[in-house]
Amino acid sequence: MSLFKLSPQTLIAKKGKEVICGITAYDYVSARLAESAGVDFILIGDSANMVMLGEEDTYSITMEEMLLFCRAVARGARNTLRIGDMPFLSYQTSMEQAIENAGRFVKEGKCHGVKIEGGAEVVPLIKRLVSFGIPVLGHIGVTPQKSLELGGLKAQGKDFRTARELLSSAKALERAGCFAIVLECVPSDLAKLITENLSIPTIGIGAGPFTDGQILVFHDVVGLLPGFRPKFVKSYINGFELLKSALEAYKKEVKERAFPTKEHSFSINLRTLERLKKKKT
Repeated sequence: MSLFKLSPQTLIAKKGKEVICGITAYDYVSARLAESAGVDFILIGDSANMVMLGEEDTYSITMEEMLLFCRAVARGARNTLRIGDMPFLSYQTSMEQAIENAGRFVKEGKCHGVKIEGGAEVVPLIKRLVSFGIPVLGHIGVTPQKSLELGGLKAQGKDFRTARELLSSAKALERAGCFAIVLECVPSDLAKLITENLSIPTIGIGAGPFTDGQILVFHDVVGLLPGFRPKFVKSYINGFELLKSALEAYKKEVKERAFPTKEHSFSINLRTLERLKKKKT
């Protein structure tokens, strides 16, 4: 399927008719699995910095690293809508750089749009990007690129002032031209109110059951990250233990010389082998 046959407009058309299911993925294999499962869209998130690169937060991931992950996902999910997450300082320093970097996600990363964190402060940029034909997915609530300012990844919108700000930001992002908005870690009733006040879809992560869609990280869904798990995450299998047991079985067979067997080996012509033996002697 051609790049241009996939459009964020397909998500807008689902609002009020069909729940949207997204997944955050970073590589060829997870993208193939997500596409095979029939998800509506894939976000290539800057959370790759933690999940794939082992860092503690999202701050240090670069444009080049993000584009590498985007291209890998594009190869694994050619027929699925793909949105690239603009990393920290790829859009905050200047309008010109932001436009150039967003364009790179489309041209080099083979994405169908970009995700940008923020409210009123990013509205001028979103308007410019949309005017240039680059679709934008908004993101409010917990915004990891502002975790230093927020004092960590804490739920947002629990009091009147911050709840009002989130509702106002959501409306501003819609007016700016966003095709959908991610609501991260906001109270479910507030997410419901925001959803009802928008004509574009809301995609929840830790925002309860009343949003137009949901998104989780692939590695969380399949249980590949042991240890701390956020309240809003649900793992459907214990992938870490399943894969570990497979590796342990492999190691055991190797140590006991049970693998490889003849079934996994190649053969050589016996005459050739005899000639080599004679040559050696």
